[in-house]
Amino acid sequence: MLCRSRILIIVLATLCLFSLTAQAKTFKIATISPDGLSWMKKLRAAVKVIDGRTEGRVKIKIYPGGVQGDDYTVLRKIRIGQLQGGGFAAGSLTRFYPDLQIYNLPLQFKSFAEVDFVRQRMDDRIIEGLGSGGIQSFALTETGFAYLLSKEPVTSVADLKKLKAWVPDGDPISADLIKSFGVSPIPLSITDVLAGLQTGLINAVAVPPIVALALQWHNHVDYLLDLPLAYIYSMAALDKKSFDRINDEDQAILLEVMNGMFAEVDAENRIDNEKAYAALINQGIKVTSPAQADMPAWHGVASESIQGLLQSGQITPESLDLYQTYLEEFRQHSVSGDLGSSE
Repeated sequence: MLCRSRILIIVLATLCLFSLTAQAKTFKIATISPDGLSWMKKLRAAVKVIDGRTEGRVKIKIYPGGVQGDDYTVLRKIRIGQLQGGGFAAGSLTRFYPDLQIYNLPLQFKSFAEVDFVRQRMDDRIIEGLGSGGIQSFALTETGFAYLLSKEPVTSVADLKKLKAWVPDGDPISADLIKSFGVSPIPLSITDVLAGLQTGLINAVAVPPIVALALQWHNHVDYLLDLPLAYIYSMAALDKKSFDRINDEDQAILLEVMNGMFAEVDAENRIDNEKAYAALINQGIKVTSPAQADMPAWHGVASESIQGLLQSGQITPESLDLYQTYLEEFRQHSVSGDLGSSE
């Protein structure tokens, strides 16, 4: 009887061990961001916290520096199961939730105060929309306002016609937006942009300052147009089916740690962009500004491009109306000196 009891204990212990092992999950995620950046250091630290708090049931392996390809290549690898997630520019995920580009509409946000007001009210909508499309996103992360960096000076809409500007390969929405301003879009993988600038295949990029510095693109342009063309953000995300395979407790830990970390990165990126903008100027890039008299032309083209997205179904009227309602609410409250509550 004692022997049978010992055997039973051993069997039960083995089953428990097998059960715990079966629940363990390794998420392989990739990003084009070079290793060593501040947010990458934070990500690696968060990975260790998650490993410890889940007692090894959730592990994350990071592939930095574009070794797994650009965003669209990473998404293909997620689809076939080679990867489970990545760090993405928001525009790469429009197939899962087209309305996530609502923040990227040209010349809409006028200040970071407007950005903060709208994002407090719409970030969750975007995350839930991605979830319905099969992508589990963590907290959205500001990349910053995109500025036009070019080899030739630009001060008017007419000047844009001489540009050959980079757009992400596989992102027709960005191409359509750029074409609406009269710019010739040149689709390239982000890993080919530097070579494109060096060879003259492209002569302009529209990116936040921290991106231009991190990827060394600033060394091959001479001018910066002091006009924030669009608000750019990014996110780390997992294939939702893979995320759903871990238990509820581990999901909660993963979300808590990653959301907290990306909230820190979100705030730090704003400060880093201010420093990066100053660094670009200090390194000899010349600043141009559109004439005030030309601003109606800029905003007119921007409005036409937004209407084009709306008519083609690439954004929904519901999200656009909500977005514009929040912008108007902020501006009215700002004039009156009462921004109201965040509810």
